Amino acid sequence: MERITKLKKSKPVHAAVQTAVVKQAKQSNAGIAVSERELNLLARIIYAESRGEPMLGQIAVAAVVLNRVQAKGFPKTIEGVIEQPRAFTAVDDGQYNLQPDSAAYEAAIEALKGKDPTGGALYYFNPQTATSKWIWSRKQTIKIGRHIFAK
Repeated sequence: MERITKLKKSKPVHAAVQTAVVKQAKQSNAGIAVSERELNLLARIIYAESRGEPMLGQIAVAAVVLNRVQAKGFPKTIEGVIEQPRAFTAVDDGQYNLQPDSAAYEAAIEALKGKDPTGGALYYFNPQTATSKWIWSRKQTIKIGRHIFAK
């Protein structure tokens, strides 16, 4: 599953982030085109869902979002996947509105470059807090930090 980080024009984000995205876009070769706004949304969900997790876990959360964009049965945009009703607890409880840190942007960029430590996972959950029995029926691919990733 190849991805590209083409930069579409929109409102600028932090200058350092914008420079990093442009640099990565020039080095990339195929996949998902993102605007600065979409990059910010991806960083927000990473921060909301996985701050405090290792970098690999943050990249894995981003990879799940991007895997869903490309999978059947999910919205076809980053925004659509993230804001799909009841898809992410952090959207429902408002943590999604927090300002992401630089690590969240770094994780987003790595995932957009094609890094996917989950092996194509479409879901993840924290076994300490998961309330849905359904999630346990999914084929698990890897555990990173506190999250289990699954297909």
